[in-house]
Amino acid sequence: MLKNSDRLDGIALSEIVAISEGAARMRADGHDVLALSTGEPDFPTPPHVCNAAHEAMQAGQTRYAPTAGTAQLRGAIADSAGVEAKNVIVSTGAKQVLANLFLATLNSDDEVIVPAPYWTSYSDIISMSGGRTVLLHCGAEAGFKMTPEQLEAAITPRTRWLLLNSPSNPSGAVYSKEELAALGQVLERYPHIWIASDEIYGLICYRSFASFRHACPALADRTLVINGVSKAHAMTGWRVGWGIGPAELIKAMTAVQGQITSGACSISQAAAHAALTGDQRHIASRAAEFRARRDMVVSALNEIPGITCAAPDGAFYVFPSCQGILGCQTPDGKLLETDADFCAYVLAFTGLAIVPGRAFGLPGHFRLSYAYARRDLQDGCLRLKRAVAALNIS
Repeated sequence: MLKNSDRLDGIALSEIVAISEGAARMRADGHDVLALSTGEPDFPTPPHVCNAAHEAMQAGQTRYAPTAGTAQLRGAIADSAGVEAKNVIVSTGAKQVLANLFLATLNSDDEVIVPAPYWTSYSDIISMSGGRTVLLHCGAEAGFKMTPEQLEAAITPRTRWLLLNSPSNPSGAVYSKEELAALGQVLERYPHIWIASDEIYGLICYRSFASFRHACPALADRTLVINGVSKAHAMTGWRVGWGIGPAELIKAMTAVQGQITSGACSISQAAAHAALTGDQRHIASRAAEFRARRDMVVSALNEIPGITCAAPDGAFYVFPSCQGILGCQTPDGKLLETDADFCAYVLAFTGLAIVPGRAFGLPGHFRLSYAYARRDLQDGCLRLKRAVAALNIS
C-alpha cells in the first residue's frame, strides 16, 4: 500500500479545480452544466503572440531554455520593471514562482502571513514547503483588505514572509498606494520579514494600480513581485510567469527550479516576449469589457434576495456573501448550513458551478468568475436566481 509523504498531509486537488473538472465531467455525461468557476479569460491569445511562437519554432528555438529564462524574455521583463536581468526568474507559470520561492526560503514552522480571502493554492504551497500559514481575516466590511494593525499583531519572530495579492483572487480588492505604504511602514520595523507581492492581475484593474515595489521602495531589497502573461494576455495554457526580486533570492529560486523543471518552454517564452513588447491595445479593450461584465454581474446578483455583492476594483471575480441564504431549506428539505452546502445545491438544482468561500479561507461567500462571455454570465445569474427562489425559509 502506498504511503504518502508527511508533506502531503491535508493537501489535495484544489477545490476550484475539483469543481471545474467535476462540472466538465457532468457536461460530458450529457448534463446541462454551466461552470463559472475558473479564472480563465474567454478571449483568444493575441495573433501577434501566436505568430511569434510560430516564428520561434520555424527558427529552431526548440531546445532547452536556460534555467532562469531566456536572455530575451528576462531582459524585457527587467526593462519593464527598471531592474537588471539578474533580478528576474522565468518559470512555468506564476504558481511555480511561488513554489520556488517558498521551497528556497522556508524552514520547518517558518510563518507566512496571508490575508484571507486568499487564492486557495497559497496555503498548500506554503505547507508543502515546510512553512505555516498565518491567516488574517479580512472581511467585506474591511473591503477584503488587511490593515496595518492586523499585520503588526500577527508578526512573530518566526514570521518570514508576508504574501499579498492585489488585485485579489477571489475578491477583486485592490490596495491603494497609500494602503501599501502604510503596510510598508510596519514592515520597515521588522527587517526579518520579506514580502511576496502577487500582481498577476495588475493589468486588469479598474482604479489606479500600485505595485508594492513602487509604493514601498525602501523595501525593494526584500520584495519579490510575482507576475505573468496568463491573465491579461489570455495565455493560461502557455504557462509563463516570473518573479522580480533581489539577485540573491533569484539565485536561490533558480537552484530550486533547476532540480524540478529546468527552464520554461522555449516557444512559450518567445510568445511571452511578444506579449510584453508587442501591440498592447488589447489590454485596455479587454479590461473595459471585463469592467462591463463586472457591472452586469454585480447588478444581477444584488437583485437576488439574500445575496449581497460589492463591486470589485480589479481581476475578474466577484465574491458575494450568501450568508442571507444560510439557514434556508432546499425544495427537498435539506438545510443549507454552509457556503459549500449552498454551492452544491446550486449545482445540483440548476447546473451552475461556483466555488464556495471556504476554499479561499472566508466562509459565507462564494466566488463567481466573470471571465466568460456575457451570454454565459446572464445565464448563470438567472440560474442562481432560480435556485434561490426555490428555497424555503426554515
